[in-house]
Amino acid sequence: FAELHAAVPGLPLASSRVLPGIVLRRDFAAYCPTDGELRALLVTEPLRPALTAPGVEFVVDSEGQYQASLRWITKRTEALMKYLQSINVKLLLSSVKQEEVVIYYAKLYGVSVVECLSSEEMALISEITGVSPYTPFGDDMDREIPESAVVTFCRPLLLVSKRCVHIGFASVCAFQPHCLILCGPVDGVNEQHAAALQDAFTMLQQLFKTIHQ
Repeated sequence: FAELHAAVPGLPLASSRVLPGIVLRRDFAAYCPTDGELRALLVTEPLRPALTAPGVEFVVDSEGQYQASLRWITKRTEALMKYLQSINVKLLLSSVKQEEVVIYYAKLYGVSVVECLSSEEMALISEITGVSPYTPFGDDMDREIPESAVVTFCRPLLLVSKRCVHIGFASVCAFQPHCLILCGPVDGVNEQHAAALQDAFTMLQQLFKTIHQ
């Protein structure tokens, strides 16, 4: 329930509504408008290639060697974004903050980015789509991306002064997610209404479970 409702203070209760899909309560790190169906990639690690593996010491003999290493990183990051564009992946959903070079090339190749998703949000998206987070391949550019989620729409959503991300997914299960936008004059009232609604849903869950048994 926590990931499927958003409380908006400062508006009358009558402004409350139900929206298809899910609402992520953060702004795009990069937004590239697009029409029609697209694909999304879930990631839990930085997409910028590292100069070395964990526990391995990286030694350079000169400034030129170091700059060459940075150019290699930039080239690999651009190649990844170009590859994502070629397979219609136009949305990155990341549980970590991506580096500026990733955001730069994402914008250049028309890939929107949403960062710092919680583990609960990532788990919900995985449940809806049946897709697991992707592990970056570093220098292995021949390895295909195994899974990406089908997205029916992806757009900004403004809730009073809060910029959010509104996404619709093609669900692989019977669960069709909708998000409750719960409005009220102050936070306290919204919290009371949210708690009451959550209790009501819990009661309905138990009722239908009992009937099914």
